[in-house]
Amino acid sequence: MKPIVQISLDLTNIEEALETAEMALRAGVDWLEAGTPLILAEGLHGVKKLRERFPEVPIVADLKTMDGGYLEAEMMAGAGATHVVVMARAHEETIKCVVQAGRDFGIKVMGDNLGSPDMVAAAVRLQELGCDYVIHHIGYDERRGIAATGARMPSPLDQLKEIVEAVSVPVQAVGGLSLEQAIQCPAYGAPMVVLGAPLTIDADSFKTAGGDLESSLRLICERIHAHKR
Repeated sequence: MKPIVQISLDLTNIEEALETAEMALRAGVDWLEAGTPLILAEGLHGVKKLRERFPEVPIVADLKTMDGGYLEAEMMAGAGATHVVVMARAHEETIKCVVQAGRDFGIKVMGDNLGSPDMVAAAVRLQELGCDYVIHHIGYDERRGIAATGARMPSPLDQLKEIVEAVSVPVQAVGGLSLEQAIQCPAYGAPMVVLGAPLTIDADSFKTAGGDLESSLRLICERIHAHKR
């Protein structure tokens, strides 16, 4: 699989999300993600707005489904999402329902192992239940909480190679990656690179990061897309 760059629109205002998405696509980003904060703030109307503005671009709806799997996936597909996210810690039946809805409505399912006691086993379970992709995810609160104690902040790179070796579906690493770490992901065998906080979204205010973000994104995209598998 060729490297894919996805921007996580973890914003709370649809107009800012649309502006950030336009800038990101100019810079070479491939996929857009309607982040959880955006869906909470705007509902599926936010996904619809992204689809209306960008009719040909893949859109990940990161609702982090835990229950009501079929209905939630159906609703996100109806709003224009091409990819939906179900959590590994959801009940097996919920994951199966999301996978079935994915097949019924022509969308792809991404299984997220956030908070799983055994990240590798969770990734394998997600694949076995039919997920098209695995998201290896170290959470926002977990990272910040551990860092506040003075301990080393955990990174999705810590177990990324193990995850990649354990499954045959494409893997995405998420959770506080630095610029260099994000660019390294394809070398770990994880071709789907997510750019979010703190690279493109301010991790405290949940607003678009300052500086010449478009130029930075363009350089990041060029380096990731240049990787040869």
